[in-house]
Amino acid sequence: MPRALISGFEPFGGASVNASFEAVRRLPGRIGTLDITTLQLPTSYARASKVLLDAIARVDPVLVLCVGEAGERTALNIERVAINVQDARIADNDGAQPVDLPIVDGAPAAYFTTLPVRAIHESLAAAGLSSAISNSAGTFVCNHLFYTLMQFALTENKRLRGGFLHVPCWRSDTAATPNGTPPMILADIVRGLTIVLEASAATI
Repeated sequence: MPRALISGFEPFGGASVNASFEAVRRLPGRIGTLDITTLQLPTSYARASKVLLDAIARVDPVLVLCVGEAGERTALNIERVAINVQDARIADNDGAQPVDLPIVDGAPAAYFTTLPVRAIHESLAAAGLSSAISNSAGTFVCNHLFYTLMQFALTENKRLRGGFLHVPCWRSDTAATPNGTPPMILADIVRGLTIVLEASAATI
C-alpha cells in the first residue's frame, strides 16, 4: 500500500497549541489507498527540515503533505510555490530570526508543488469548505520547510509528490475570526486534510 507522510508543527510564538498538528494527529491510519504516517515538526529553521527528511528516509512515502498554521488566514490555503528566502517577523522556537537570507545558497529562486493544486481546491469547495490557492507560503519556517521538501523531491526523489497546506489557527465553535467570517473548526480542518490527500492520491 502506498504511504503518505503528513506533518504538522509544534506551537510557536507563545501559543499553547498549533492547529496544524492538532488536525494532523487526528487523521486515520488509512485514507483511500494511502497508508498514513503523521509527524510533529519543531518550529525551527535549523531542525524542521532535517526531521522531515529523516522521516522520509524511514517511511519511504510516495506523498508528503506538510501542514502549517497561518493565524491571519480563514481558509484552507493550498500553497503553489516555495521561495528561496528566509525572513522572520518573529523568532522561531530556537530564537533564530533570519532576515533576507537564502534557504540554500545558489539554488533556484523557487520551486512549485507537485500536488494537483486546482483539483484540490475544487474538491474542497465541492465539500463546502472555504479554500484558496495561495501563491505565497510566507518566509517563516513553513516556507523554509516547503522549499526544502520540494528541492529534495525534484532533485533527489522524483517519484515523490509533495506540497504544503496552510490552515487557520485554532478556534472553538463560537470563536470569532478577526474579519467576522465564520470560524473553521478543527473537525472541518481534519475533513479538509482528508480531501487534500484523496485528491492528491488520485494523481499518483
